Amino acid sequence: MKNIVKNILITLLFGIVYYYFVLPPLNITDISFWLFVITLLFVYFICSKTILFSNTKIHIIRAKIINKKERNYEYLIPIIIITIVMVISLIDLILSPLFLSKVYSKRITVNEDNSFIDDIKEVDFNTLPIIDKDSSRKLGDRVMGHMPELVSQFDVSNLYTQINFNNDIVRVTPLEYSDIFKYFANRKDGIKGYIVVNSVTGESKLIKLDKGLKYAPSAFFFEDLDRKLRFKYPTKIFGQKSFEIDNDGNPYWIIPVIKYHGINIRRKIVEAIIFNPITGESKLYDVKDVPSWVDHVYSAELIIEQVNDWGKYKRGFINSIIGQKGVVATTEGYNYTVMNDDVYLYTGITSAVADESNIGFILTNLRTKETNFYPVAGAEEYSAMASAEGQVQQMKYISTFPLLINLNNKPTYFVSLKDNAGLVKMYGLVDVADYQKVTVVDVSLGLNELVKRYLQNDVIDDSRLLFKDIRIKSITSVVIDNNTYYYIVDTTDQKYSVAIKVNPNKLPFLKVNDEINIGYLKEEEVTEIKVIK
Repeated sequence: MKNIVKNILITLLFGIVYYYFVLPPLNITDISFWLFVITLLFVYFICSKTILFSNTKIHIIRAKIINKKERNYEYLIPIIIITIVMVISLIDLILSPLFLSKVYSKRITVNEDNSFIDDIKEVDFNTLPIIDKDSSRKLGDRVMGHMPELVSQFDVSNLYTQINFNNDIVRVTPLEYSDIFKYFANRKDGIKGYIVVNSVTGESKLIKLDKGLKYAPSAFFFEDLDRKLRFKYPTKIFGQKSFEIDNDGNPYWIIPVIKYHGINIRRKIVEAIIFNPITGESKLYDVKDVPSWVDHVYSAELIIEQVNDWGKYKRGFINSIIGQKGVVATTEGYNYTVMNDDVYLYTGITSAVADESNIGFILTNLRTKETNFYPVAGAEEYSAMASAEGQVQQMKYISTFPLLINLNNKPTYFVSLKDNAGLVKMYGLVDVADYQKVTVVDVSLGLNELVKRYLQNDVIDDSRLLFKDIRIKSITSVVIDNNTYYYIVDTTDQKYSVAIKVNPNKLPFLKVNDEINIGYLKEEEVTEIKVIK
């Protein structure tokens, strides 16, 4: 009996230390809880065997009696552990797509009756988030570099959450303690502030706080954010945290609360915790009651997981493997856009065979989970990225993941092209339906010039053109931004410009005194040739 009490005390002490550092939720639907239980059982088993072995060496005769009495119980704990593992596996099998494929296909409601032209407004480049996360990180680091009194004490978190802040599209990220020594040196005043990077203009600034952030992932002991949350909500299963600011610029952590059906399967968000890192106060909201200033309740990873289940199991489990009729999946990348004061996840939808083309795309509101599918056929995002990179392949620029925009009532990809240092050097537009139609310009020329050149590449209806015959008096070729243009003066001294792509088989061979038939737009003041016959 004495040994049993001793084993229990050792196991209990180990369990307290384990719980303090690992912080498993006390919830039977989370696998980490069962790992906690199994670990404690294993520790108790090791303790009992160790003590029994020690007694056997010292008291051989008594140990024989103990062995006889405990022989029947010696392997009870391993049997319990094996039983737990088998029961968990059986429950998850019964609740798997093998038997509940229809349930899995309905994890997310996807509205399919949508019109791209009606729902997606014509792009306003003054509100287009062209600064991605990597560029935001560089801009944020640059801001910290100008604050020598802070850079020696704090690092910049890599979170950079994209939010809508009073109709500005920005990314926000907190500072964090560099190490445990910096934590002890600064814990009294807390973390001094957070960084805001405007995703449209690239303007970045450090917001200093009167009262510092006391609770953070980089803090220690009971000021560690995860530990603070776990001790207040011991049974809650936490999702991916995001750092946001409200309309007044006050910082908060947004922590989704997960519910599983089974053990770590078919997860969904049921609640959200809004945590004040300055005061340590928090409030639990039902998911439908989350304040409108919050932008991230659902993570991109969870939405993509649920959309893939929707696309995979709509016609049953067997069809998802054999035949795969109507089976679709998300493309491998995603991006964010902002509409109607909310942040939306964008990703393409492609066929199960991944044939480098999209059948459409989805937009998901990351606060409400409202998801719309738009049947827009065209190139998948990585093909568009490769096409844009191919325009300047000699530069070896790398394309960002595209933003899907409505340009001139056509779905169009917008990309940025970066050099090896991660600096944006060029902007590009790629036609979704025909990814061979690409226009890129240097960032110094601006987005207006990009749009102008892209739209000039549209196929022109002959009914919009004027045609006439001209005789060439002089012709000169010039390369601008890696594109060849010809400048022609006719015998009446009228001047014309024409891009090589208008007629690459004829333009290089034109010479003085040649007669050509040209077509140009009626609306244009400057004579730009659109057709050469």
